[in-house]
Amino acid sequence: MNKLVLGLMSGTSADGLTVCALRVKPFQIVHFKNYPYEKTFQQKLLSAYKLTAPQLSKLHYQIGMHYAQTVKKFLKDFHLSSSQIAAVGLHGQTVYHGPQDTPPNTLQIGEPSFLAATFHVPVVSDFRAMDMALGGQGAPLIPFFDQYVFGKKSPKMLLNIGGISNLSVIGKNTQTIGFDCGPGNTLMDLACQHYFKKPFDKNGALAAQGTPDKTLVNKLLKQKFFNQKPPKSLDKNTYGSAYLKKYFPIKNPHDLLATLTYFTAACIAQNIFCFVPKAAQKELIVSGGGCYNKTLLLFLQELLPLVKITTSAAYGIDPQAKEAAAFALFAWLCLQHKTNHCASATGAQKNAILGKITYA
Repeated sequence: MNKLVLGLMSGTSADGLTVCALRVKPFQIVHFKNYPYEKTFQQKLLSAYKLTAPQLSKLHYQIGMHYAQTVKKFLKDFHLSSSQIAAVGLHGQTVYHGPQDTPPNTLQIGEPSFLAATFHVPVVSDFRAMDMALGGQGAPLIPFFDQYVFGKKSPKMLLNIGGISNLSVIGKNTQTIGFDCGPGNTLMDLACQHYFKKPFDKNGALAAQGTPDKTLVNKLLKQKFFNQKPPKSLDKNTYGSAYLKKYFPIKNPHDLLATLTYFTAACIAQNIFCFVPKAAQKELIVSGGGCYNKTLLLFLQELLPLVKITTSAAYGIDPQAKEAAAFALFAWLCLQHKTNHCASATGAQKNAILGKITYA
């Protein structure tokens, strides 16, 4: 197949839409670009879980239209025509994720019909629903991608630090597992926005000026989720402003940011010690926006002194393109009637073909 598959990803931090053009065989990320959302649009997405049904319905369509407009820009930016695109994989914007609810449920919005109608290609979306119907948590889905790309090599851990941090364990003669570890960038971003009026702590420079309260962090690590066996997944609002106010009564903003950064690293490290087989605790490949936070990576190395820590860039996968590339791959496999799912990571009853297909 010489045509490209597009993957579209907007994460829990809702800072923008990443569009990736993937060549499946041989596997290659050909182009990718992140298109930041305007601040008012980002805030609308972040507070979407509070909307009424009419407001949510309207936003669902607005986002779908926005996706189509952004893909037009992407094709223009990289001199591509729609005839070069075979399909689109669309994650959508997560409004709510409730794997512990009765019944378990999750909601990603962004109407796919606009992409199908504009580019005349099949669009695969809503990947999480089938996993939940099979008894899974609906997340994490990325371990399948990690297994597809790295599964024939020596055992490794792959960590994505977006709004939430999640981990995959893959490799030769290793059962693939994956789970959410705890907060990713959410708490750090909230503190940075409140105290420093900046969207995030660039390179971890502000946290580097503070001293983490390790005693407080060690107390918080006793909370149930961090010691809960996988499969497990989170809604981003679990670690929102209410959590920040309740558990981090630190007055100095630099010390607060340092403590939140250390807490994020410590949650990841504790999950590795508790739930990752020793044979796979040799290398950690980091992706997502959090991999650019130097202070976070320094804390991870301090907590995991025997682990080689690198980023997915060392393996030819840009850390910010990885998730969008994964949904492009999932879409292509779905259209080929092939499994694109790792049940051992989500707790589903069996591997399946995830995604709903929209044709123009």
